[in-house]
Amino acid sequence: MEPLQHDSLIPLYHQLMERLKDSIEKGHWTPGDKIPSENQLMNQFGVSRNTAKKAIEELVQEGILYRIQGKGTFVAKPKLQQSLMGFYSFSKVLKEKGLNPKDIILKIEEVTPTAKIQEALKLSGDENVIEMKRLRCANNEPYILESSFIPKHVVSDMEQLKRVGEISLYDLFSQQFNIVVTRAKEAFEPVLIRADESEYLQTEEGRPALLLERTAYDVNSVPVEFCISIVRGDRCRFYTELS
Repeated sequence: MEPLQHDSLIPLYHQLMERLKDSIEKGHWTPGDKIPSENQLMNQFGVSRNTAKKAIEELVQEGILYRIQGKGTFVAKPKLQQSLMGFYSFSKVLKEKGLNPKDIILKIEEVTPTAKIQEALKLSGDENVIEMKRLRCANNEPYILESSFIPKHVVSDMEQLKRVGEISLYDLFSQQFNIVVTRAKEAFEPVLIRADESEYLQTEEGRPALLLERTAYDVNSVPVEFCISIVRGDRCRFYTELS
C-alpha cells in the first residue's frame, strides 16, 4: 500500500481507510482474510493508535470489515446490491445472484392497523389487517426483518400465507388470491438496529440499517400490502442510475 501524505488536507484516518478499501477492491485481501492489526498499521503508516482505530471502526460501520473479539479484524463478504430502477422481488434477486433465499415466518395474525397502515392501505376505520412477520435470509444468513400488513379482505385463507418461503408472497397473491402486484412505492431512511431486532438479525445493537417502507399495488392501483423492513446495512446496498 502507498504511504500516507502527512501534509495533505485529507485527514490521515480517511487516507488510511482508502488504502485499506483499495487493497480489498484489488483482491489483495478476500472475504474472511484477517487485516493487519492496529499496531501493525501504526508502524507501517506512521500514525497514532487513534488514527488506526478510527479508520478500522469506520470500515466496520460500513460493513466492509468485521471484528471477532480476541481474534482481530477481517474482510466482510460483499454486500448484496440491488438497483432501484424497477420493480423487484427479494427472493428472485437472491436466486439471480446465485444465493439461496429462505424465509422464516415468525408470526401470522389478524391485528388492528395503526393510523399509518390504515392510510397506506386506504382502509376504512373498522377493517383489520393480517400481519406476517418474517426473517428473510440468504444462504441461511439473516438480511432483513420484515413485517407485511395485508388487508383482511385480500386474504381469503390466512393459512395459505404459511406457504410463503416455498413461493414468493407476490406469486402467492397471484396463484391463490387472484391478485397481480404490478408496482410498488418505497421509502428509505437510515436507522440503528434495536436490541430486539439484533437478536433476529444476528448482529450488534446500534449497527447501521435501512428502514424500508413499501406499499404494493395491484393492476387497478389498489394497495394490497404495506411492508416495513429493517435491512442490515452491512449486508445490503441499494443504488440507482441517473441520466
